[in-house]
Amino acid sequence: MTRLPSLFISHGSPMTALEPGQIGPRLAELAAGLERPRAIVMASAHWLGRAPQVSSTATPETIHDFGGFPDALYQLQYPAPGAPALAQDVAARLAAAGLQPSIDPRRGLDHGAWVPLRYLYPQADIPVLQVSIQPQLGPDHQFAMGRALAPLREQGVLLIGSGSITHNLHDWRNYQQGKEAPYVRPFIEWVERKLEADDVPALFDYRQQAPFAAQAHPTDEHLLPLYFAMGAAGSGQLGAQRIDAGIDMGFLAMDIYRFDGSQ
Repeated sequence: MTRLPSLFISHGSPMTALEPGQIGPRLAELAAGLERPRAIVMASAHWLGRAPQVSSTATPETIHDFGGFPDALYQLQYPAPGAPALAQDVAARLAAAGLQPSIDPRRGLDHGAWVPLRYLYPQADIPVLQVSIQPQLGPDHQFAMGRALAPLREQGVLLIGSGSITHNLHDWRNYQQGKEAPYVRPFIEWVERKLEADDVPALFDYRQQAPFAAQAHPTDEHLLPLYFAMGAAGSGQLGAQRIDAGIDMGFLAMDIYRFDGSQ
């Protein structure tokens, strides 16, 4: 089987599930160019914990982890099967890397997972499991998680980090009428340059080095899945390729990254 890339996806608002914008077609095009995975492992910005957790249910529920949206959004389901055997393998690999994981036998798919998966694999027929992220442990920890799981790419497993290249919900009402937040483009351009240069140390230190870092990410959790995807690229060059999916609502950059790095 051909080695799969790892991916980072900016999943945007839950409304992306009903309003695909630019990212829906971009994700469909991306999936069409990949060999079909046997399973998917996702690290989402919407499952947080102090230590890594791995979901192992055979029938993950579709979690509607948001409020105040149209009723139609709460009717959507993504009935993909789980992957209990793979969950045990994932947990064992994380444990071997010293990351002290645990298994969660009930956790379903939050919107950071099922919203982009609706466009990647709309038939919901590929087994999916999630791993949690640990905001208090920083980018290098998430990178280590991805690195521990990188060999799974050789076994037909698609490793995905789902978050957002920019994510400042304080700007929800400030940039709704076509106005673009001034920090968005400088930040996403800096990230692109550093990824193309394989400058992992600078990316780990983005809080100090990136322009407008605090405005782009008042908290870290939506950028941390990027580091999971970077780590999953393997031990060589990242092989980063940016896929531009626009800027939603003036402040949510919807960038996708594909990493084709070697093991």
